Amino acid sequence: MMATLLIVAFAAVAPVPALGPGDLMPPLRGVFLSGRKAVLPDAARGRVALVALGFSYDSRFAVEAWTTRFRRDFGADSAATFFEVPMIGGMARVARPFIDGGMRRGTPKALHENVITVYGGASEWKSRLDLRGPDDACVVLLDRAGRVVWRHAGPFREEDYARLATEARRTLAP
Repeated sequence: MMATLLIVAFAAVAPVPALGPGDLMPPLRGVFLSGRKAVLPDAARGRVALVALGFSYDSRFAVEAWTTRFRRDFGADSAATFFEVPMIGGMARVARPFIDGGMRRGTPKALHENVITVYGGASEWKSRLDLRGPDDACVVLLDRAGRVVWRHAGPFREEDYARLATEARRTLAP
């Protein structure tokens, strides 16, 4: 009995393995701005997807920069999609209706199925994504099966985007 409790206790504090190329993205559950439940990578299945996660209010600038550029370059390709994922933790959960309502009002309705709000689990995902800066975005490119092809944490920079675009084109190629 004691050994079982120790194993469970150790598992609860064991570090979460970092997500890297070749890994299947673990399920990330949230809600689209449209109100439907969402689970990544399932929502992207069959398409190459850019998933841009933000963990602070100010990280939205980096998230939006990554997704805006990706939409401009790959938006016409039906085999590509993107998701903005605000990761909301702590006491912000009590303000969920206010936060979600503000995001709905600030996001064109046509993009409501591309924004997934996630309440809780932010610390685990920060660890999993090796996120260092509080206002950094983490961008993950998934292949059609939901496997990580490319990952980056940080602000939007042209040289980093060029690497993402190269990987996206390679992954989209027949």
